[in-house]
Amino acid sequence: MLRVVVLLLMMAAACAPADARRRQINPVPFAHTPCSVLDEQPCTPSFCSVYGPWPCIPEVNYPYGQNLQLTIESRPPKDQAAKYQKPDHDLDTIGDLFAQLRSCWAPPPDDSARAGMQMTVRFSFKRTGEMIAPPRLTFATSGVSADTRSTYLKAINASLDACLPLKFTAGLGGALAGRPIAIRYVDNRDLKTTSQQQ
Repeated sequence: MLRVVVLLLMMAAACAPADARRRQINPVPFAHTPCSVLDEQPCTPSFCSVYGPWPCIPEVNYPYGQNLQLTIESRPPKDQAAKYQKPDHDLDTIGDLFAQLRSCWAPPPDDSARAGMQMTVRFSFKRTGEMIAPPRLTFATSGVSADTRSTYLKAINASLDACLPLKFTAGLGGALAGRPIAIRYVDNRDLKTTSQQQ
């Protein structure tokens, strides 16, 4: 019985049109369009199977993440100083937005700061450049006191409030409206005279 099945499969493969066999050996690139057996042109199906006669990698248009992430350091590296300068025009790109947010940051004074402190907040903008709601704290360095967390959160809120409303172009405002933005603030200053609050 098995021999009969194998023989029938071999005969079907031999009878297949030469064009179809050629497509199996050298598949055409994925056209990113629906594929149908009724099409006159050769097409590649949008799925990939381990049972196919050739190695394949599925081609999927993976979407970009909806979460914009940014790290802001209290003392920027010298080679990145330009990224911390406020743009002199309406914000038109994500790079402009990030530069504006970096330029707004004013860390707490040395006597109430903690070296190495990290804090992350998340928020979204309206298309008008205003925040939809106050920033929400999503991360803070473990082991620090509530007073230190409160000091940094106040500094973050004050820095953002001083910048608002941001001046978006119509295109950027429409693209950013409602999208979450996560900013990680890192206090990398050398705070020798500070009381290292725990």
